[in-house]
Amino acid sequence: MPFDKSLDKSLFSESVEFESTKITVGVFSYNEGTPKLQISRENRNANGDVSFAKLGRMLKEEVEAVLPFMEKAKEFL
Repeated sequence: MPFDKSLDKSLFSESVEFESTKITVGVFSYNEGTPKLQISRENRNANGDVSFAKLGRMLKEEVEAVLPFMEKAKEFL
């Protein structure tokens, strides 16, 4: 069964921007299923082009900025 974007419901989403990246914390429910936390990263290069990347490791400043969003997101899980 392929992913169907129309079945993916966003319950919560907040983002924080840094110099060349944006991290978003969201809670999504697919096909009315169990809500799940998602953390994603968007990178911007010098030309302003945006690409999505695996979140991977985070700097301390990124963690400190994202933790309050994760606390808020818990209410939607």
